[in-house]
Amino acid sequence: MENLENKKYWIWFSLIKGLGCVRKNKLLKIYGTPEEIYKLSKSELLKIDGIGDETVKNIIEAKNGKILNYHIKYMKENNIDIIHICEENYPQLLKQIYDAPVSLYIRGNKNILNGENVGIVGCRDCTDYGKKAAKYFAYNLSKEKSINIVSGLAKGVDSYAHWGSVGATIELVRTKKCGKKQNDCGKQNVSCGKIQKNCGINEINCGKTIAVLGNGLDMIYPKENIELANEIIRSGGTIISEYPCGTKPDKMNFPARNRIISGLSKGIIVIEAKEKSGTLITVDFALEQGRDVFVVPGNINSINSVGTNDLIRQGAKIVTSYEDVE
Repeated sequence: MENLENKKYWIWFSLIKGLGCVRKNKLLKIYGTPEEIYKLSKSELLKIDGIGDETVKNIIEAKNGKILNYHIKYMKENNIDIIHICEENYPQLLKQIYDAPVSLYIRGNKNILNGENVGIVGCRDCTDYGKKAAKYFAYNLSKEKSINIVSGLAKGVDSYAHWGSVGATIELVRTKKCGKKQNDCGKQNVSCGKIQKNCGINEINCGKTIAVLGNGLDMIYPKENIELANEIIRSGGTIISEYPCGTKPDKMNFPARNRIISGLSKGIIVIEAKEKSGTLITVDFALEQGRDVFVVPGNINSINSVGTNDLIRQGAKIVTSYEDVE
């Protein structure tokens, strides 16, 4: 992990309240780096077009050295890194979107962010069909095509997609270790074989999973996914967020989080979405970003499939096998 002291101005920049990604990126185009913005006086800040008194107040308040040092200390102690939009290892696909995050907080393997990524999204209250579909696509895309699975660590389809990808890694690690194929990996309960340290994860040619949070990395939401989050890290995956530590889960953050899921991915797979599902927000982002939208057909009698089946009527690509995802 790079010395966080070298990135303290990027951390400071992320702590400014009320200053969105679009405005931050515009400021970077003018001044080059957050350090140069940090040096601006109150009067200089007020001269910037679109920057009002409230924003200037927030910029100055974020300069509190104690708060900044606390964040750096916490990140060091908890193996949290930060990458910014000017770095070479910043996700190139994500960099192309209109409102790309200026920085990303990361726990885990940041090298996969620029890999072959596909998003899987769907209902939180998914049916058994949705659970099986999410695990099937994530498991096989990871194992057979070495594709990284991107989702939001939410209940339902997100969780089962993450578990499916983790299960593929577990199976390949165990096969490599003992030479035998395990039949029960890829299930949501992976207590049959958790990833251990020094198990050769980096030598396994298998897609990993990326969880995108709508809160800071100091908190896993929902709490029941703490074990899943730990397995994601142990299996060579990563957990990311544009929000600094201390940011609590907020319903306003989740739609913004969804643009990162699609932004990191070459395409998204939709598995169960109600007529007015939040999943459809991710679909809108994907289409705006020029990403492919794949849809798993659903039960015509299920309310969980109204949105997905409507996407098919609108021309989305139908997928019934992982081999259909190209």
